[in-house]
Amino acid sequence: MSVPLRKALKFWAKLGFISFGGPAGQIAVLHQELVEKRRWISERRFLHALNYCMLLPGPEAQQLVTYIGWLMHRTWGGVLAGTLFVLPSLFILIGLSWVYLTFGQVPWIAAIFFGIKPAVTAIILHAAVRIGKRTIHNHALRWIALGSFLAIFIFNLAFPIIVIFAALIGIWGGKRFPEYFQQTTPHNKVGETHAPAIIDDHTPTPEHAKFSRERFVIHSSVVTALWLIPFIALALIFGWKTLYPQIAWFFTKAAFLTFGGAYAVLPYVYQGAVDQFHWLSAGQMMDGLALGETTPGPLIMVVAFVGYLAGHIQHLIGNSNPFWFGVLGACVATWFTFLPSFFLVLVGGPLIESTHGKLSFTAPLTAISAAVVGVIANLGLFFAYHVFFPHGLGGSISWISIAITLLAGLALFKFQKGVISVLTGSALAGLLSYLLASLLI
Repeated sequence: MSVPLRKALKFWAKLGFISFGGPAGQIAVLHQELVEKRRWISERRFLHALNYCMLLPGPEAQQLVTYIGWLMHRTWGGVLAGTLFVLPSLFILIGLSWVYLTFGQVPWIAAIFFGIKPAVTAIILHAAVRIGKRTIHNHALRWIALGSFLAIFIFNLAFPIIVIFAALIGIWGGKRFPEYFQQTTPHNKVGETHAPAIIDDHTPTPEHAKFSRERFVIHSSVVTALWLIPFIALALIFGWKTLYPQIAWFFTKAAFLTFGGAYAVLPYVYQGAVDQFHWLSAGQMMDGLALGETTPGPLIMVVAFVGYLAGHIQHLIGNSNPFWFGVLGACVATWFTFLPSFFLVLVGGPLIESTHGKLSFTAPLTAISAAVVGVIANLGLFFAYHVFFPHGLGGSISWISIAITLLAGLALFKFQKGVISVLTGSALAGLLSYLLASLLI
């Protein structure tokens, strides 16, 4: 029994349009659709793939989609799944970036963003709880989650350091206390049964997912060519030290040097795009983050916003239509950000598939999963602080934002509403608050 490729591609394309809420929300959506609803993959195999993607630099949700697509339908299945996950948000962000630069800040649009930001806060906290219920099943893992939360909340410890510490604890704990680091799932509870998954816990690794020196060389050569040819072409057409080769090189480094997923990439991108290259202002970068949070697809698609603004603004003078220069900037930023992710999944996947069920490998990944829960919880509180206290602790409190967050949380936790419904309701709440404020003036 297997899923037809056409059916899978239809789902991956749909996912590109409904995957709101940043990586935490997207992983929750993936789990709900693939593990709970469709049963394409089992809980344990899903978490095994997720743990590997959490270790990689770059956007973990897109890498997870690529991994599962590859596991189900070979190399092209992974490439198409990962691409379809990204394409809708690329087109949407190009359009929104053009509107942003052309029409400026329209009050009613700002009001919609005002309503959506509290909802995103609730979505992230809800995702932390969902992932925590799946991965934290004993006191040892709870202490790891709490420790990672305190490490990043109080000491502002970098995510890669937290991952390293969690992995070391897992390696040590897997040998000394293996019962605490076994990969178990909530579905093991008595009386709770699920239909077998297509890729189940004990499903043999398919032939294409086993390590092959030939496939390793082919994948590495193809990805290298796909990186080198566009980079050389940009340098020859525009000049080595011009904007587009700079964008290509900068986002290649961002893809390889930033661990911890999209939220770890953002500070690096902010520092380079705003402080180093001055492609856009700090205020524009913050607006780009808001757009990234409120559009489907990976949060790191904010790179498309950065690339578009860099190309559009630099060619604003002396060109009748800078739109296409912005489009080129967005496409270059997206291509060189995501290409390494395909390489890391397709080359590293066979190694990871050979390790599922082996405690020596899964124990550190189990510990990392627990640490990630603490990091996501910290991110939710970080968002809450900036949404509830938009002018800092010394400024006024946004009681409307607190109310929207509480209502969004109620819809998610108690009534099990979907992400799109919550975002739509919150956007309408933000717009309603703006209209009421206008009438009272």
